[in-house]
Amino acid sequence: MTNDWDLVSYVIRSQYRTAVLRRLVDGPATPSQIAGEADFAIAHVSRALGELREKELVELLVSEDQRKGRVYGITEEGERVWDRMEATDMI
Repeated sequence: MTNDWDLVSYVIRSQYRTAVLRRLVDGPATPSQIAGEADFAIAHVSRALGELREKELVELLVSEDQRKGRVYGITEEGERVWDRMEATDMI
């Protein structure tokens, strides 16, 4: 298991990862919803989602086969890392 501080550091090194995690704390969303709300290009959001997914901070909530309308949510690990970031004013 990765150290929480390693994950905090990983997230805050990217404004896109931070914004995506911030949005998913509020509830599940599609990449296009996140991109629209954060005013980011969809490519940045998609890459950030992939990176956060590799670290098991977010998860795909629909079938892997689904290409459009993919819905992502935050994992328990992601919530713990976000809480750590908030508690220590890292965001």
